Formats: sequence, structure tokens, C-alpha cells
Amino acid sequence: PIPVVSTEGILVYEYLEVDFLPFAERTKAAFKQTLSGFADTTTWLVVAAFLIAGAMVRSGLGRRLALTLIGRLGGTTLGLGYGVAAAELVLGPFVPSNTARGGGVMAPIVDSLSKAIGDEAGHETDAKRNRSDEYLVLVGAHTNLVVAAMFLTGMAANPLVSKAAADVLGFEFGWGRWLMGSVVPGLASLALVPFLLYTVCRPDAAAGAARAEAREELAAMGAWSAKQATLAAVLVGMLALWATGPLQVAWIGYKLPTALVALGGVVLLVVLGVEQWRDVTGNAAAWDTLIWLGGLITMAGALRDTGFTRWFATSAGGFVEGWPALSTAVALALVYFYSMYAFSMLTGHILALAGAFFAVGLAAGAPPLLLVPLVAYFSNLCGCLTNYSSGPIVIYFGLGYVPVGRWFRVGLIVSVAHLVVWLGVGLLWWKVLGWW
Repeated sequence: PIPVVSTEGILVYEYLEVDFLPFAERTKAAFKQTLSGFADTTTWLVVAAFLIAGAMVRSGLGRRLALTLIGRLGGTTLGLGYGVAAAELVLGPFVPSNTARGGGVMAPIVDSLSKAIGDEAGHETDAKRNRSDEYLVLVGAHTNLVVAAMFLTGMAANPLVSKAAADVLGFEFGWGRWLMGSVVPGLASLALVPFLLYTVCRPDAAAGAARAEAREELAAMGAWSAKQATLAAVLVGMLALWATGPLQVAWIGYKLPTALVALGGVVLLVVLGVEQWRDVTGNAAAWDTLIWLGGLITMAGALRDTGFTRWFATSAGGFVEGWPALSTAVALALVYFYSMYAFSMLTGHILALAGAFFAVGLAAGAPPLLLVPLVAYFSNLCGCLTNYSSGPIVIYFGLGYVPVGRWFRVGLIVSVAHLVVWLGVGLLWWKVLGWW
């Protein structure tokens, strides 16, 4: 009842009928939208990436593969550099977290190799020894980023770029298309970066002790275990399913989602005894990622649904309005690349800018099939600029072999090399593919 004064000045009570159903429905809808990010397939693909990476580290399979390649290629310091790059390339498709791959598998190996070279040099202050340490650490860090750029599953946050492309531009940039665009410039970068860093660092060419160290560590691991063999078979099967999307459409009428394959692989690892259930539930990094990533994806969806992304694209698109399509895409990609200086992690950089740059490029007339790969690959390559750009970079820098000023200077040189390769070889390759 609500007190109301009538026209005659008499206080009366009227009953106000309130329909609570719309409010309840709105509350329910809002709560459902709040949780939508936690049901998104991208969120669970990233969670599965951390779970699979944990299996690779715990089983020792990643370490075994890396030591095998380094032991075979590491006859010289330059050979060690290419051995590290080859190990990253082999592990890249199977370890869908560059932090687990670089920090959990490769960085400890690089550290032990550096110590072996130092022992061979004779004393801790030997200048050549320091340059060899610096060289191996920089190769490990920068090739990790190149491999992260080459595969949709090469870095845990890469699916966020693919999702942003689907949400803003309306087409899928999936596992096969991602690799198709990256394979040629990516291999060119892996061929160039160890040699470029070799010319910059000028390390000692003697690396016999490091190669022997790698072989000794491999011998100490013994024969392949049943868990390692089973894990390798499951990973090869997952890779085959990721890479054969078009064939699946022809055979069964649809393509298995990337996240479904990844989660299926995790389940299979538990069923076959490669991982224990407590290993899955105890993977703090995976479940921590689920919480914050689910919320951020919800927020990104809300920005899109409320029209903010469209408004931003319309407002910012005026700065490149009238430019040729190719120039527009390249200019936006360059701004995106070097804006990494203002971010502390690659994931934050992607979440903050990838969707917005897609929207701006679309409004300005940039070819979507050119803009998406530029942003996708640059989302990883831009990590070369700083010593705080991603988990493995922080770990490599934390080994203490490269001073911060030196890291920034070398990073700037490597960034120019990446631009030459990916805007040179890359653009030509994408032209062949018909992407622009």
C-alpha cells in the first residue's frame, strides 16, 4: 500500500501492483551473461593447454625431445642455437603453453648448457663464456616467441586472437589456417634468429662440453618410459585431428572443435594413466586461468554487445580513412606491435587491443584475411621487445646472463628482423595464398 493524498485533501491508500517477473528474468539473464565466458570454448582450450603442458613436463617427454635435438645439433655454439630452435619447433604444436615449453622445459636445459660452456671456458669471468651464456639465453627466449607465433596452440592466449577474429570479423582463423599462414615466414625466422643473435653476441665457438652435457643428461634419463610413449601417441593423434579439419568435414560432415580435441586428449591421458586425477585438479595455473580468463571474455562480449567496439572502430577508423588497403593493415599492425612496450604480458596485450584493432581495420577497409594474420602473429613476436613480455621471457631473463639494457637493445634489433621477414616473406606468401 502507498499513501496518496486525494484531490479532496483526504489521505487514502492505493495499492500498486508490481510485476516482479521482468526483474527476475532480467536478473537471471544478467547472471547467465556473467557466466558466459566460463562456458566459452576458448576458455577451456586454454585450460586444456595448461593441463597438457603439465603432462609434458611431469612425464619428462619434453625434456627428452629437447636434449635429443640439442645433442645432435650442438657441435658448435651456433649449432647449439639451432638445436634450441629445433627443440622449440618440435615441442611447439604439442605443448600449448609457451610458458611451460620455454620456462618449464627449455630454460633449465639452456641454463645447464650455459654452465657447461662456462666450465669449459675455465672461469666465471671469462668474457667469451659470458657471451656464450648470453647467446644461448637470447636464442631460447626469442625462438620461443617465434614458435608461439607459428601455431594456434603455440601459446595459451592465441585462441583469444582467433576468437576476436570470429567475433569482430565473422570468420574462423583456426588451427590449419593459422599454420598455413605462419609456416613459411616462421621457418624463415627460425633460420634467421639464431644466426642474427650469433653475429650480435659473438660467442665462443667451442661448445663440446655443452653437447656432452646434453648427451649425458639424456643418457641419465634412461629408456623411454611407457608414460612418455603413450603421451607421445596421444599428442600425435591430437595434432592430426587439429590439422585435418577440412578432411573431417568431408568424411563426417563437420569439424571437431579444437577445444573438444584438447579436452578429449586430457581425458585420455587420465584414462590411460599418464596423468593422475590429482595432477589435473592440482594444476593451479590451469584453474587460475579459468577464473580470470572466463571473466575477461565475458567483459569483452559485453563491450561488443553494448556497441562499444563498433563505436571505437568508427571513431578510430577516421585516422586511416582513405589509405590503401595494404597500407592500412600494415600501419595498424606496426602500431599493434610496438604498443607492446606499454604492456607487461602478451595475454593482456591481446585482450586489450586485438579485437579493437580488428574493428578499426574493418572500418578502415583493411582486408580481413591480411589483418588477422598480422595481428595473430605479431601478438607473439612483439614479445621480443622487453624482458617482461611473457612468462618464459621473465624466466630466461631471471637466469641473470643478460643485463636489462642489453636485452632491450637486442630486442629492438630482433623486432626489425621480424618485421623484415613477416612483412617481406610473409606478405609474399599470403599473396600466394590469396589472402590479399
